[in-house]
Amino acid sequence: MISTADFRNGLTVELDGDLLEIVDFQHVKPGKGGAFVRTRFKNVRTGRVLEKTFRSGEKFEQAVIEDQTWQYLYSDGDLFHFMHKETYEQMAVSAATIGDGSQWLKENADATLSFHKGKVLHVEPPMFIELAIVRTDPGVQGDRAAGGSKPATLETGAVVQVPLFLNEGDMVRVDTRTGDYIERVS
Repeated sequence: MISTADFRNGLTVELDGDLLEIVDFQHVKPGKGGAFVRTRFKNVRTGRVLEKTFRSGEKFEQAVIEDQTWQYLYSDGDLFHFMHKETYEQMAVSAATIGDGSQWLKENADATLSFHKGKVLHVEPPMFIELAIVRTDPGVQGDRAAGGSKPATLETGAVVQVPLFLNEGDMVRVDTRTGDYIERVS
């Protein structure tokens, strides 16, 4: 059990059956009456942000969220299959749980799975990944009206803006948090 005195940004608590991560909090001591804590939470499962106010010293159940590195194996429709690298245990995770991160999952690449009570909360692809360009228009020398970039479809199906000199078959490094092209890989 933790109290409002233990609050810090990023802490996850269980409240009314939901997992809530503390985004921001403020201890308030008014001139009259008891102190209270104004808190902004983000629901871990839905992403919804809500604000709540608690009396100072109120107790909560701290949620234990465990991050593990698993290897992405393959996808068969709505399910994505992962394997634990030490125990070789395999697990299928739904596309709804992964969300937009599925466009950055490459076969045999590592991903971070976050668990709460044995259930996967979300899947985080690696921060940077190297992917091959499978489709892009050829860059025309002198065409700078578009800022010197063009769209390219990568092997996972993701579309990113790349420089004009890149062609199909080139390997590129991409930042999966923003979807931005970083550099060409030899």
